[in-house]
Amino acid sequence: MIDVKLDATRAIRKLTRDLGKIPPDLRKELRPALKRGAEPVLSQARANASWSSRIPRATRITTKFAKRRGGVVIVTSAKRAPHARPFEGISGDPFRHPVFGNRDVWVAQKARPFLFDAVEEKGEAVTKELADTIVQIGRRHGWK
Repeated sequence: MIDVKLDATRAIRKLTRDLGKIPPDLRKELRPALKRGAEPVLSQARANASWSSRIPRATRITTKFAKRRGGVVIVTSAKRAPHARPFEGISGDPFRHPVFGNRDVWVAQKARPFLFDAVEEKGEAVTKELADTIVQIGRRHGWK
């Protein structure tokens, strides 16, 4: 999976290196294609987090065309779903929290990863598709 992910990242970096700043018309074509390509991972992440009323609605796809960090990113808004990070297991598994804000009583709770599992399940196919899409669009715009 990592090799395929690197292929998409390399393709975006090559595109930005070859073209410099990506022209607006190319961005206009790339952005929706990249978002469409990443939709299976987003759908799977939302399905994995269906136990939450806030996480699925707070999870979305963003695209970036920076030289160092270009690509598709799936993010969950910490403002709309502050519990997403600990449940993903980023803060540790199990994670600890106070019971209803009572800092005198703490409990440990098991993480319920939703995003990492979605990437694990759908990531390889999506990354390959994204790399192919980037190459096709780039070639239409004179990229070799």
